[in-house]
Amino acid sequence: MGERLWICRPDQQIRFRVRQSSSDRGWRGFEAFHYDASDGYSETFFTEHSISMHVGQPVLVRSECDGVELHRLQVPGDIKVVPAGFSRVWEIAAPTNKLVVDIAPWFVHATAEEMGINAVTVVPQLHLTDKRMEHICWALLQELESPDPLGRLYAESLGLALVAQLIRSSTPTAPRRACGLPKRRLQRVVDYVHEHLSEQLSLHELANIADLSPSHFKAQFRQSTGMPVHQYVIAARVREALDLLVRTSLPVLEVALRAGFANQSHLSRHLRRSYGIAPAAIRREAH
Repeated sequence: MGERLWICRPDQQIRFRVRQSSSDRGWRGFEAFHYDASDGYSETFFTEHSISMHVGQPVLVRSECDGVELHRLQVPGDIKVVPAGFSRVWEIAAPTNKLVVDIAPWFVHATAEEMGINAVTVVPQLHLTDKRMEHICWALLQELESPDPLGRLYAESLGLALVAQLIRSSTPTAPRRACGLPKRRLQRVVDYVHEHLSEQLSLHELANIADLSPSHFKAQFRQSTGMPVHQYVIAARVREALDLLVRTSLPVLEVALRAGFANQSHLSRHLRRSYGIAPAAIRREAH
């Protein structure tokens, strides 16, 4: 069979339609977009680091960046990295959809310093196979699409993990090993979480309480408690909701909001996941 001929047609521009976006969710240092793309041609200059993952049906693509050109069949899970300051040509043979995570350069540099890496250079990678990065991207896509998202704290934890993995793929330097939080710092964080359960807590907010950078705080908190910080907060909210259901006669919606859940169904889902029981059943047993 002859080689497929790719003819760049700048007059047939790719049309983009955003399905979901994090632009109104307050995520710090990065944004995520899930979009549809028509077939055609696109040339884009990037002002931020871009990690894109193919999430649609397999499609023939031509990519070009920094003098390197790639022709391939792109399949779900395929990842592309384009650093800030680079242009990329993208030509696709059929409509598809992708997840794109735009990362501020300052966020990459700050995270690298927190990992004990003095300098990191993000390089173009038109086809990257990285299972950890892929897993994080699928989790971000699920968070974007969920009618009951787990919230800013969870999303920022994913964003930080994605940037850390990008740094690891760009430098051979091993990060410093994290240890647990000192008891007083851990107690400050725990007290703050319980005092502000009804609010939208963020990773940076809790890291400031511990006087640590977000990446150090995330690793040390998990070392101290045995669970990621977002899971700890969810568990604390579930316990608070259980206490309110047993001790008070507040409407279930009010219980959910006071415990930090978005609505009654959000609370019900987490109660069933943790204890296998619905709020109404808990209240019947208590009263």
